[in-house]
Order: sequence, then C-alpha cells, then structure tokens
Amino acid sequence: MWVGYIGLAITQSTSLVGLIQYGTKTWSELDSQMTSVERVVEYAELEPEKDDGTTVPSDLWPNNGRILFDDVTMKYPLSNTTVLKSVTFNINPGEKIGIVGRTGAGKSSLISVLFRLFHFDGTVLIDGADTKTLPLSILRSKIAIIPQDPVLFLGSLRQNLDPFEQFSDSQLWSSLEEVELKEMVTNWAQGLETTILEGGANVSVGQRQLLCLVRAILRNSKIIVLDEATANVDLKTDEVIQKVVRRKFRNCTVLTIAHRLNTIMDSDKILVMDAGTVAEFGPPAQLLKNENGLFYGFVQTSGKK
Repeated sequence: MWVGYIGLAITQSTSLVGLIQYGTKTWSELDSQMTSVERVVEYAELEPEKDDGTTVPSDLWPNNGRILFDDVTMKYPLSNTTVLKSVTFNINPGEKIGIVGRTGAGKSSLISVLFRLFHFDGTVLIDGADTKTLPLSILRSKIAIIPQDPVLFLGSLRQNLDPFEQFSDSQLWSSLEEVELKEMVTNWAQGLETTILEGGANVSVGQRQLLCLVRAILRNSKIIVLDEATANVDLKTDEVIQKVVRRKFRNCTVLTIAHRLNTIMDSDKILVMDAGTVAEFGPPAQLLKNENGLFYGFVQTSGKK
C-alpha cells in the first residue's frame, strides 16, 4: 500500500513541477506584456505638441530656400540655461553653410529652432514666411534632414524609403543609383521588398546613412540639413555623401553641422557658434585670415590631430 502512495506522490509531484514552471512562464509573459501596456498608456497620456500655426503656404513653398534668423533666443523646457542668445544671421538661396562650434555651442539648437521642436523667442523666416505661423506638419515636411543616427524601422526597404507611397519604382531605383546602392539592392533576392530589421540592424551604419540620403533625394526639398551625418561613417561613405550633396543639392540651401572640418571647407559660408551666440559668419577664406578667430583655431587644431 505504501508503495502505491509513494508512486502516487511522485506522479503528483511531477505534475506540480510542471504547473510551477507554467505559472512562472505565464507570470514572466504577463510582466513583459504589462511593460507594453505601460508604454501605450505613457504615449496616450502624452500632451500633444502645441501647434497654433494656421497659415498654409503655396505648394511650391519654399521655392528659393532663403533663411533668416532674427534675434532668436531659446531655452530648453525645464531648464534655466539659455542655449541660443539673440542669434541673427541671413542665408541666401542655394548657399551651402557649414556650422561649427564646440560641444554645447548651440549648433543642434539652431536645427531645433528651424524645425520648431521647442518654443523660442524671435523670428525665423523661410522665403519670407514666419515659421511660427505655419502648421508644424507643413513646416517639417518641407525640410529634409539627414541625422547623425539614421532612423530605419521594421518593414520593407520600399516602406522605409517611401512610407507614404508617393514615388514610383523607377524613382526609387534612380535615387538608389545616385548613392551607389542600386547594385547592392539588385543583388538582394527580394529587391525593394527586402525586409529591413528594426533600426536597420541588417545593414551597415554607412548604408543606413545612404538610405536616409535617398529619402532626401526623393523629397526634393529646397532646404537640406546634415546634422553631423558623416560622423559615424567610413571615409568612402563620407565621399559618396559629399559627392551626392554637391551634385543633387547644388540648387538647394544646405546646412551642415560639421564633425570633420574638411567636409565643410568648400562651403559658401561658415557659421561659428560659441556659447549660444554667432561668433563668426562668412566665407572660409575670409575667416581663416583672422588668426585670432575661433574658426582659424579649429582648423589649426584639426590639422595637428
């Protein structure tokens, strides 16, 4: 009899172990799913970005690419530090502007103002239109940016290049050829339908940057922003990007936040930021004549490295 009881106990114990394992697994999955719920709730409760722009420009705006900053001052939310202090400068249509400065000088803050990511005092005009009066969706759709950290999402290559299905296959292939990626994509079994993993995990950093450049080519914007776009790429990719910028965007206004000074030495003008102010602004050759200037110092320091 006791042998039977022992056998029954062992059998039930085995089942109990299985139930404990199942319960542990279920609890772990619940915890993981609750994290997803927390994220959804966080985004649902996120306060919408204030957008009081009501002036709708013509479909051709901006058709020149003139940019005017007039007495622009900005602080980041929840900070008492003024990151831009009465910044004033004028960029003519089609000019190529290199933006340099030490860390924290205000380079990226200029771009934040251009896209109206934060509230600022002063005025920014693009082809005569006050950006504060424009709907955010229109303003941001008219300016192309190639960031330092390219953004790719889970989906096909086509969806990453043309998420709103605005362009034909021939336009996509032509743009890929411009950045020397056509051969690579052609060799992929599914071509434009190839799946790109989250963050572009299945392509190199340089290829991600070039794919972002394809987006800018397709949009045909009059204003292009390169926010240290070549900081994390190899020299070959850097050369391709610079070549495409010179050829495809020759009639566009291009703002380049520089990591490597050699990439902006052929710019029409250099904007030197220092502690949130415009320290110097002018053609590179002119700035280099000032041996006491910041830009001259940057070039000398770069040459010694």
